[in-house]
Amino acid sequence: MGISSIVFIVLLVGASWLFARNFMRIRRNILLGRDVTINDRKGERWALMARVALGQSKMVVRPVAGFLHIIVYAGFVIINIEVLEIIIDGVFGTHRVLSFMGGFYDFLIGSFEWLALGVWLACAIFLVRRNIIKLKRFVMKELDGWPRTDANLILFTEIALMSAFLLMNAAEIEAQSRVEPWADTIIHQFPISPVIASVAAFHTLDVSTLMLIERICWWFHIIGILAFLNYLVVSKHLHILLAFPNVWYSSLKPKTEIINMDRVTGEVKSMLDPAVPPPVVAPHTVAGAEMTERFGAKDVFDLSWKQLMDGMTCTECGRCTSVCPANLTGKLLSPRKIMMDTRDRLEEVGKVIDTKGKWEEDGKSLHSRITEEELWACTTCNACTEACPVNIDPVGIIMDMRRYLVMEESKTRPALANMLTNVENNGAPWQMAQADRLKWADPA
Repeated sequence: MGISSIVFIVLLVGASWLFARNFMRIRRNILLGRDVTINDRKGERWALMARVALGQSKMVVRPVAGFLHIIVYAGFVIINIEVLEIIIDGVFGTHRVLSFMGGFYDFLIGSFEWLALGVWLACAIFLVRRNIIKLKRFVMKELDGWPRTDANLILFTEIALMSAFLLMNAAEIEAQSRVEPWADTIIHQFPISPVIASVAAFHTLDVSTLMLIERICWWFHIIGILAFLNYLVVSKHLHILLAFPNVWYSSLKPKTEIINMDRVTGEVKSMLDPAVPPPVVAPHTVAGAEMTERFGAKDVFDLSWKQLMDGMTCTECGRCTSVCPANLTGKLLSPRKIMMDTRDRLEEVGKVIDTKGKWEEDGKSLHSRITEEELWACTTCNACTEACPVNIDPVGIIMDMRRYLVMEESKTRPALANMLTNVENNGAPWQMAQADRLKWADPA
């Protein structure tokens, strides 16, 4: 085993270990949420995942962005077959180990080249849309700073990886057109790399230089992929991994159906029927700290693990905000920001647990990031949930946070306070006695 193989194995094992550690930390953070059971109607869930996550059905609602995203998505999935060959070559010191397949191998690599070119162009167009055309949903305030840099960085990385793949093939083909540097390999004509070799004037370089370029691009490509793998778990691009389970676990209930709190339902049943015992509220332990059940959500511990997964899956695409009627009329609410704030708070809590070994109050909460004005601006129309490409539900988080404000903090809007008072006194939202409700229909 040569030095290059040893170096490659060390890099591969190290990157895999780092990815596994970071991913398990994300899993731990998600499971800080309330436990909910979601395993009903499995057939519908598999079909939904195949249609929305695999089939990208919600992406193509906007044809231009949808088509470009499908190219990048297909490139990410299919070109990984080529990565498998690189890993085998890197571990065993071989070169294009799958080339024994002959013409079929050429067809595969040729297809990968077309995909690589498509990904390159799609990412370039995405960069133009974000930074030159500046579509409204990409220049909103919540993307200032790292989120905007994160999005651009991943697009530049994709372009760099695709460029390395094509340059690697171009240098090797040009070298083999003159002298075959690898006795056990015969590389035939590919569709894109010869054009790149011509444009890059590779014909002016000697074979040793071409072989050096090929090796540099090979190492850059695989190291870039391993780095990209670990970048996923610290960026919004985690949706590449979480989109499938997030769609599978998404709610199959009507979007306008509000989920009742079991504790409140139990209390009401107990009041209506003395034979029904009131619900027992027992404290539970999360991350080494004792938690009591709250009405609604004050912090991430009060949300369900599915709601926390929603936050971690958010792609920050802004489709939710672009269709939000509250946002469109100038109100402060942005469903995308709700999800970003949920994710950021969860990561903040995770860092406290990493540092101290358990959860200790830090004087902050989810309400430290999301204002009451944002929460009360929501009309609960669910346009955001309908628009999300991976079935994220911002409305559920907003409703739980509202519940906390009303039921634990006694905070609400004046109009709602009047309505609640009327319900308490009159049994209806209107400020009239129950005996007077039908007077409007009295013909006299």
